[in-house]
Amino acid sequence: MAHPAHVSVVRSLYKRILLLHRFLPIDLRALGDQYVKDEFRRNKSASGEDVTRFMTEWQNYKDTLQTQVLEAAGNKKLVFGADLSEDKLKDFQEEQMGQLYELMLESTKPNRQFDIQEEGTPK
Repeated sequence: MAHPAHVSVVRSLYKRILLLHRFLPIDLRALGDQYVKDEFRRNKSASGEDVTRFMTEWQNYKDTLQTQVLEAAGNKKLVFGADLSEDKLKDFQEEQMGQLYELMLESTKPNRQFDIQEEGTPK
C-alpha cells in the first residue's frame, strides 16, 4: 500500500490539474479531464522509477499550464500547450507515442467528438 503522504501529494496534483483545466476551452477541458483521469487511474499501481517519472512529468505539465493560465488572464488571449523536444520524444515508449498521436488527432479535429455547450447556451 502507498504511503499516506505520497497519496496526498498525488491527490493534490490531480486536483490542481483538474482545477487548471477549468480555464481551458470547454472541449479541450473535457478531453484533458478524461485523459488525466485515465492516466492517473492507469498508473495507480506503478512502482519506483515509473512513479517518479510520472509525477515529474505531471508536475511539469501543471507548472506549464498554471503559467499559461496566469499569462492568459492578463492578456485575455488563450494560448495553451508546448512543443515536445526530440529528446523527450526519444524517451517515449511505443504505447506512449500511440497515446500522444491519438491525443494530437483528437485535439486538432475540426469537429471534436465532444458536443459540450456552456451553461445557458441554447442547443
